[in-house]
Amino acid sequence: MNKLLLLKSFIVSTFLVFFSFSQSKAQTDSLVLYTPYTKVSVSPGNSVSYSIDVINNGSKIRNEDISASNIPRSWDHSITAGGYNIDKLATLPGEKKTLTLKVDVPYQIKKGNYTFYAKAGSVSLPLTINVSSAGSSVTEFTCDQRNMEGTSSSSFTFNTTLKNKTATNQQYALMADAPRGWSVIIKPNYKQATSTEVEANGTKSISYEVKPSPSVKAGTYKIPVKAVSGSTSADLEFEVVITGTYEMDLSTPSGLLSAHITAGSEKKIELTVKNGGTTDLENVELKASKPKDWSVTFEPAKISKIGPGQTETVYATITAAKKAIPGDYVVQMDAKTPEVNSSASFRVSVRTPITVGLVGIVIVVLVLLGIVILFKKYGRR
Repeated sequence: MNKLLLLKSFIVSTFLVFFSFSQSKAQTDSLVLYTPYTKVSVSPGNSVSYSIDVINNGSKIRNEDISASNIPRSWDHSITAGGYNIDKLATLPGEKKTLTLKVDVPYQIKKGNYTFYAKAGSVSLPLTINVSSAGSSVTEFTCDQRNMEGTSSSSFTFNTTLKNKTATNQQYALMADAPRGWSVIIKPNYKQATSTEVEANGTKSISYEVKPSPSVKAGTYKIPVKAVSGSTSADLEFEVVITGTYEMDLSTPSGLLSAHITAGSEKKIELTVKNGGTTDLENVELKASKPKDWSVTFEPAKISKIGPGQTETVYATITAAKKAIPGDYVVQMDAKTPEVNSSASFRVSVRTPITVGLVGIVIVVLVLLGIVILFKKYGRR
């Protein structure tokens, strides 16, 4: 009798355990996690985003804890859905909801396969990331626009990004090797400085404001820049193309812009043509605007080339009209190239010729002498 009771009790217990296990397994099987890409290969420093479907195939609402397990401690990850970070997700019977699991692979890591699990309650989905190469403690220094063009009066701003691809914070010294006479202002995050700290796996924006020397000649100039820490460094090279400036000054050695002349005579004036720019002045032509019946000639009338900072001498011969009335006249002289020109206005004073003055004096003397003779001859009568 006792044996029979024991047998019945064993059968009932076994049935209950089996029923409970079947129910639990059926409940577990009713929830499915799915993503098509369960194994991916990336290099160190990249991120992997999984779009995971949570499917409720059961007849009841499922409200389960959402998590990720077995992810290496140095890796960052997040689980989001609907724009929120989530820890729990509820699904209706027959419903599918999608969540996003983002995993950040650090820079400093060994090559190999790393398997972890996305979990909803007791349901888990194995995922594997294959790190295709070993990470290295390096710094990345980039600039989208490393070549710029302008004149010597231009200012050039290069925007760079400094990326610390190491596992620790780095204090970088920032350096620039510009040509002599140039200035470089370094601004990490818009504040002038010569050093900056970048967090592990972090980035920082750095701008370099470059201003050339005012006397720089046209040409291409290289500007190396560096970011150096105690354990790593990176460098870039900027390129500035100076197209040159055109400046010209027409004057006299003394700066005096006036002269005296007599009607019908000529006056030779020494002129200077100075190149105050940073590029050659070629085919400089000299011309003049003058009063009617006057003439102006230049020697030479054309200068083939004047180098930056150099001065050429030109002689202008001004000939006044023969019937020029005494007074002040303006003669404008111009030096021109296709790129630039310079003008100088000369005040030319026409004076009475000495011979005319002498004749006038003689006439006056003769008239006075005649009066004296007449007075003596007829005054006695």
